Amino acid sequence: MKVPFLDVGATYHELRTEIDQAVSQVLAGGQYILGQQVEAFEQEYAQFIGVKHCIGVGNGLDALHLTLKAMGVGPGDEVIVPANTYIATWLAVSYCGAIPVAVEPDELTYNLDPARLEAAITSRTKVIIPVHLYGQSADMDRINEIAGRYKLRVLEDAAQAHGATYKTRRVGGLADAAGWSFYPGKNLGAVGDGGAVTTNDDDLAERIRMLRNYGSKVKYYNEMPGFNSRLDELQAAILRVKLRHLEDWNERRRQWADYYHHHLSNLPGLTLPYVAETTEPVWHLFVVRTSQREQLQAHLQQAGVGTVIHYPVPPHLQQAYKELELGPGSFPISESIHREVLSLPMGPHLSLVQAQQVVAAVQSFAGLTTLSK
Repeated sequence: MKVPFLDVGATYHELRTEIDQAVSQVLAGGQYILGQQVEAFEQEYAQFIGVKHCIGVGNGLDALHLTLKAMGVGPGDEVIVPANTYIATWLAVSYCGAIPVAVEPDELTYNLDPARLEAAITSRTKVIIPVHLYGQSADMDRINEIAGRYKLRVLEDAAQAHGATYKTRRVGGLADAAGWSFYPGKNLGAVGDGGAVTTNDDDLAERIRMLRNYGSKVKYYNEMPGFNSRLDELQAAILRVKLRHLEDWNERRRQWADYYHHHLSNLPGLTLPYVAETTEPVWHLFVVRTSQREQLQAHLQQAGVGTVIHYPVPPHLQQAYKELELGPGSFPISESIHREVLSLPMGPHLSLVQAQQVVAAVQSFAGLTTLSK
């Protein structure tokens, strides 16, 4: 049996009647841009996160970019980003003409290490962007405390953490603002691109609403140079349906994470995800680490198990950032992580039989032949 890394279509099959009805309602209504569905989703998602404002935008990268613009970030400014993240976090900074300044992660959680943060702050630093990588919150209290001392703003990159909590509070309401992605593979995924910003800052929310819509509050009257980045009505309607099921889906992911932890612990040469006591992850990804990653991936592929490497090359070693002249060895912790991580199948529609097949394949690679009871 083939075990896909993630069965994206399964969410539609589970909710087909609800989604089809929501889509038909939009098509019949004839309002396709910034209509009732976007407004309703913004209200519902803001309530889910526990903030005053949600602003729907075109994608997760735009969510970060527009928020940085609204915060006044521009050419010559510096924005602190994790060295260990997807490149979109860095690109949002570059789009503003600013400079991404990388900080190494905590090697246990893979999230930005607050202990290394202060050394990266200069007179040009404007914003810190912690990423809640793989669905686990960064250490927000320590990050916010440092930001407060230096009068810096904090923008959460919550693209992988829909519903995750930090000290009982949902991420997305732990800083000045948060950027979200609704890419189809996310815990809360659309059927195309989509994104949002959440915030409690009234002025920031107003600026982002204008920036996403050509810099305009009233059609044809433009108060600032803006962009065209609006969450689509069809996507908003589908996201509203899925949002009602998100907590249940996240709980299913936690059950599979517990299953993996139980059956794969203490295998030689394999490091399982570490969970900080202050957080409850939503397991967007279940990422293991081994110096034999390529061999393990090939073994799992032969056993019918799909895997993905998140991510094979850290941002500072991408051609896109060659002008920063950050060669190999610049961020050794991140480089080691990127050489060794492998994401196992994870999702709310994973079955017990599939999970057993994953576990058996990993165990056999480690020299085990029977599934633990």
